[in-house]
Amino acid sequence: MYKLKIISSSVRPGRKGPLIAKWMAEKAKQHGGFNVELLDLGEINLPMMNEPFHPMLRKYEHEHTKKWSAVIDEADAFIFVTAEYDYNYPAPLRNAIEYLVHEWTYKAAGIVSYGGVSAGTRAANSLKSDLATMKMVPMQEGVNFAFFSQLINEKGEFIPNEISHKAADAMLKELVRWTKGLKVIKENK
Repeated sequence: MYKLKIISSSVRPGRKGPLIAKWMAEKAKQHGGFNVELLDLGEINLPMMNEPFHPMLRKYEHEHTKKWSAVIDEADAFIFVTAEYDYNYPAPLRNAIEYLVHEWTYKAAGIVSYGGVSAGTRAANSLKSDLATMKMVPMQEGVNFAFFSQLINEKGEFIPNEISHKAADAMLKELVRWTKGLKVIKENK
């Protein structure tokens, strides 16, 4: 089975991203093609990039960077769960990505976005562009939640509709396919 890391990107107080990330992690576990680990940037709490050397060199001095590098390096694929802030994805996610270079390469990435009327799609498109610069392959299939707070019940549970479940299944199917293909490319670099 492939190792899938699901990264929840929002870190602000009152955030709802972890609810969506938890739902996505359960969907991925049910899919059966992945060993799933949920990574919450709010809990990981990476400081703003503070390494003295460019990440291309992999000369990490700080323990938090060494740990982050190991966690990301062992992954075969990713799903990024992102909010949309000011037409883009959250700064802590960009910071987490820019800490590393080699650890991201030749891996497939799904994106689950959420927001208001745009469903986080502007953030997802921006993230796709940035992931491609890291030699990642962002999936065209994605999951987008418009007015996501309406999908959280009075118990605080995230309850998406059937269309969202189908979108997640389609994304996971493609994620497995691309992960399998990219393993060959990664092994031959």
